[in-house]
Amino acid sequence: MEQAQKALQALSEEYQNLQAELETIILARQKLESQQQENQAVQQEFASLDDDSNIYKLVGPVLLKQEKSEAVMAVDGRLEFIEKEIKRIEGQIQEINNKSDKKRTEIIQLQSQIQQQQAAAGAIAA
Repeated sequence: MEQAQKALQALSEEYQNLQAELETIILARQKLESQQQENQAVQQEFASLDDDSNIYKLVGPVLLKQEKSEAVMAVDGRLEFIEKEIKRIEGQIQEINNKSDKKRTEIIQLQSQIQQQQAAAGAIAA
């Protein structure tokens, strides 16, 4: 009986760890989505500019002039990277959700076993 309680405790801790990891990964995805929205806004701004418009890039405390084509390529590259990262993180989220579901099932089964053992022990004692 005590061994089952220890196993239940271990499973519960594993489940809590998975939930904490999931929360961290979801926060990372939210940050990436925010960056994606910012870069999409910049991309839309670039689309409305003429090819000969002045574009400046902030490098440390200095604004450096940049060609529109370079700036567009940089933003497009950033967006592509962000999209790949979001897909990768979504895969991690799915994987952790699957692991969490398995742990939750194991916990429920073990709790059920413990309850049956307690009921059986109670019936014998009575």
